[in-house]
Amino acid sequence: MRYVAAYLLAVLGGNTSPSSKDIKNILGSVGIEAEAERLDKVVSELNGKDINEVMNSGLSKLASVPAGGAVAAPAAGAAAGTAPVAAEEKKEEKKEESEEGSDDDMGFGLFD
Repeated sequence: MRYVAAYLLAVLGGNTSPSSKDIKNILGSVGIEAEAERLDKVVSELNGKDINEVMNSGLSKLASVPAGGAVAAPAAGAAAGTAPVAAEEKKEEKKEESEEGSDDDMGFGLFD
């Protein structure tokens, strides 16, 4: 992903056909050492192609991917998830009350 991002940065900077050296310079400027094999793969795959056309074809492929989920499932999960939390809060309140009572039983209080 970093190689593609560096390639896109080079294109955004005005270089329509970045070389491996250009991408190495971009990655090196932020302290990343480029792997030659991966770098060559990205450059060879994108060499001679218009980056805007590549991006648009990718977007059209993503448009067919379902991104939504069932509405009822998360709502049921959320309702089920809140019930135990409420029960825990009630238990905590009871604990706090019992702790206060234990101080009284020991014979000392805050203002004694």
